[in-house]
Amino acid sequence: MRIILADDSTLLRESLTSLLEKLGHVVIATAVDAPGLVAAVNAADDAGHLPDLIVTDVRMPPTNQDDGLRAALEIRRTHGPVPVMVLSQYVADAYAAALLSESDGAVGYLLKDRIGRIADFSRALETVAAGGTVIDPEMVAHLLVRKTGSPIASLTPREREVLALMAEGLANQVIAQKLVVSDAAVAKHIGNIFAKLGLAPDDGHRRVKAVLLFLKT
Repeated sequence: MRIILADDSTLLRESLTSLLEKLGHVVIATAVDAPGLVAAVNAADDAGHLPDLIVTDVRMPPTNQDDGLRAALEIRRTHGPVPVMVLSQYVADAYAAALLSESDGAVGYLLKDRIGRIADFSRALETVAAGGTVIDPEMVAHLLVRKTGSPIASLTPREREVLALMAEGLANQVIAQKLVVSDAAVAKHIGNIFAKLGLAPDDGHRRVKAVLLFLKT
């Protein structure tokens, strides 16, 4: 896929570019700050070829706060739901909430430590580019402790476990393998999750909406 990469660290930017190319992707542009990221996407759009995915750090110049995230949100408001994978050094609820609040999919939030797990990182990129939602397992664990008093609270411990794995972007078969249960059991749990969260059977985006509700509540 065609990727635009933004990170102010020269070492990480070059390492990520090399890794992405080894995974078979093409890095069509890189940026060292938030304005550069916006400019790169604008240039790609002007040329008639938006990237298949944006990979950006959260903290970048000019303020070295959440500039990368705000640039990604601006891009999605201007150019439509371009898939975005945000990389962060820390678990930060506010950053994830801001990203998800304007999205119905095609977003990811990973801690930078996850990059070293190449198979997981590659799968996450593919999931987000295809319109899915991927949240770092550490973020999922952090958010799980704050779900009292929400629709999520009605889920059983196993259903919460399944939903947490869904939030990581895992398919039913992979969830079944991780939990050492049958595919049918996972499908049943997911059906119960959808019912308890009030997601109608004819809603084609139930999986994404369930994950977003889990993360936003």
